[in-house]
Amino acid sequence: MRPAHLTRVIETEFASTREGHHTPVMIWGAPGIGKSQIVAQVAQKHNVALLDIRLSQMEPSDLRGIPFRDGTKVEWAIPGMLPDAKRHGAAGILFLDEITSAPPSVSAAAYQLILDRRLGDYEVPEGWAIIAAGNRQGDRGVTYSMPAPLANRFSHFEFELNLDDWVAWAYQNNIDNRIIAFLRFRPEMLFEFDPAHNPVAFPSPRSWEFSHRALKKFEFNNELRLGTLQACVGPAAGIELDAFIRNLDQLPDINAILKGEKLPAPKEIDLQYAVAAALVGHAIRSKGTDEAPEIHGHILDYASVFPEKEMGVMLVSDMHRAIGADLFDLPQFSRWSTAVADVMLYS
Repeated sequence: MRPAHLTRVIETEFASTREGHHTPVMIWGAPGIGKSQIVAQVAQKHNVALLDIRLSQMEPSDLRGIPFRDGTKVEWAIPGMLPDAKRHGAAGILFLDEITSAPPSVSAAAYQLILDRRLGDYEVPEGWAIIAAGNRQGDRGVTYSMPAPLANRFSHFEFELNLDDWVAWAYQNNIDNRIIAFLRFRPEMLFEFDPAHNPVAFPSPRSWEFSHRALKKFEFNNELRLGTLQACVGPAAGIELDAFIRNLDQLPDINAILKGEKLPAPKEIDLQYAVAAALVGHAIRSKGTDEAPEIHGHILDYASVFPEKEMGVMLVSDMHRAIGADLFDLPQFSRWSTAVADVMLYS
């Protein structure tokens, strides 16, 4: 399931706790693709607590609690890491990450917590959703086969990468436009992991975010930039990204385009992707300003300049996802949509 759809599933499951219809969710996927981040984003959007419990680092007693004597009885001290309405809020998300890396003894301790929402005398507050995530056995991580009794306590979703969803996230989180452009140009590089070779660094949504940070730190250090990019996304991807960035000095004047000057599109396809990403970045940064309608209109005019109409469609689609339906109110949008109607309708 693509990230945008999975986000809606998690949000709906979180909301369903109020009606008593919540089913615990298990997210399956390769390492580094954003499973944990998508859950954190839902919690942040709803301004609720997220308790991230890494079962791979636990002992069975960590969940059950520590026994203590109370007169003639033995009671169990409830672990402070579990959701408590007074301390953490009446609503939130209990996130059981790395659940497939937990030893079977720990998984068994989690059975009752996941299905019955209780452990002994402890009960999960009604407003809390239970979400879990883990790697598949073929991903070369430290994983155990999920026991059938545990698996049967979840609804299961496979996390499938989608470039459009990642690009929308990247623009929202100010990822360097050049990385976005590169992955538009080389979409197969968004995630490239061969478990048979067990690489240390490889392209993934997580490592592309690392490469964004590397550019911020080493962009103007020619001796270190290539090496730091390779350290994030692997040798081959690092070389390609560095070469892509070096070639961007041939870009047309972006500021002139934003002012409405009539400039041709670059002939090279990689530079076309770079121009499109740069313009979407400027559209986002100008959103909400007095100049936004003028800037957005000039970008829409430029979308018709590309030799291939599909490039303009990609640019405008990314703009729409980033700035919303205000785009449709601009007169330039009507002209552009008429010019590309054959692509929009039939391609």
